[in-house]
Amino acid sequence: MKNIKIAIIGLGYVGLPLAVEFAKKYKVIGFDINASRIDELKTGKDHTLEISKSDLQHVLVADSAMKGLYLTNELDELSRASVYIITVPTPIDENKKPDLNPLYKASKTVGKVLQKNDVVIYESTVYPGATEEECVPILEKHSGLVFNKYFFAGYSPERINPGDKERTVSKILKVTSGSTPEIADFVDKLYGSIIEAGTHKAESIKVAEAAKVIENAQRDINIAFVNELSKIFRLMDIDTNEVLEAAGTKWNFLPFKPGLVGGHCIGVDPYYLAQKAISLGYNPEIILSGRRLNDSMGAFVAVETVKLMVKKDIPVKNADVLVLGIAFKENCPDIRNSRAIDIIEEIKSYDINVDVYDPWATVSAVKHEYGIDLISSLSDIKKKYEAVIIAVAHDEFKEIKLEEYLEDSHVIFDVKSMLPKEKSHLRL
Repeated sequence: MKNIKIAIIGLGYVGLPLAVEFAKKYKVIGFDINASRIDELKTGKDHTLEISKSDLQHVLVADSAMKGLYLTNELDELSRASVYIITVPTPIDENKKPDLNPLYKASKTVGKVLQKNDVVIYESTVYPGATEEECVPILEKHSGLVFNKYFFAGYSPERINPGDKERTVSKILKVTSGSTPEIADFVDKLYGSIIEAGTHKAESIKVAEAAKVIENAQRDINIAFVNELSKIFRLMDIDTNEVLEAAGTKWNFLPFKPGLVGGHCIGVDPYYLAQKAISLGYNPEIILSGRRLNDSMGAFVAVETVKLMVKKDIPVKNADVLVLGIAFKENCPDIRNSRAIDIIEEIKSYDINVDVYDPWATVSAVKHEYGIDLISSLSDIKKKYEAVIIAVAHDEFKEIKLEEYLEDSHVIFDVKSMLPKEKSHLRL
């Protein structure tokens, strides 16, 4: 496999770490339609913080090198590859239906340069059947080649955990699959050459697709269960975290915690499986109820905050509230599908003034994505707040002296139970 040239299509949270890992052994063409992203990476900078500057610069090479990572946004340069790995996002639209447009466009791009005996591997999360039913026809149309005769496909779902510096791409076991037994072996061997944790070769592309989509659906449902417990136990005046700690002493109790469920995977992937099930005439009750429950948590946090403000005789209208965190998870700059926005929008509906601070998120990205002017530094805060909501458990928030930013009568809602119990008024 020494002479294989690999093209990675999409250099985001998934594609870039994969490209860097492959580039240690193979010639890799890293392709992204975003020219500014390519320019950024060429300087050794990765704004997602998934790859360090030194690690990136170590693999960056000129086009003529035998191995390493060559970056480009020029379509013509892709034609020198024989293996194409597509790692573009698969989001949902405003109606929570799968949006496969990025996948369609990437397939069209690859189809234009596809040659005989090439292999196209998809990593993007999809519903079972999408690779062969949706993507392959696009490849055939734009290449003029016949599937499984002149070109082949594989599917190896991404398992990147943004912000996780321990479970990096090479240390997470990889599921692989191929459109023929021979290609399945090829794809498995290819990934096996860089994945230290090993691989699992699925029986078919559909099995691999299904395995990926249920991983996050399962997590979503488990988190929905503990979120519902949090709502129930609040009515009973019981601390949910203390209940979970006690229950966790049993060996087979699953250690899930309540919280906001966002991001590019858990808050999105279940809709792919649900939509496919609905198209086949089955209504997936548990999957969708879990989604509804988790999507309700942001508004729940906001309402509970306002209710406690009322009980403490804190005027609600024109009150000032500080929300700490807008990334979708702790110690990570990724703001995609952050459910902290649900808290912010619900709080604003009470004519409350909301400020947002997140040391990990970038001001420009938050403004572009959510229209919010992020506080760039705590030193910029010149007032005190009637309430603080800790929406994301960034390590930096543990060091903040909240009393410096709070009115004498105030409310603290610690969504992730980051602080000691006595330091907050409300927790999930």
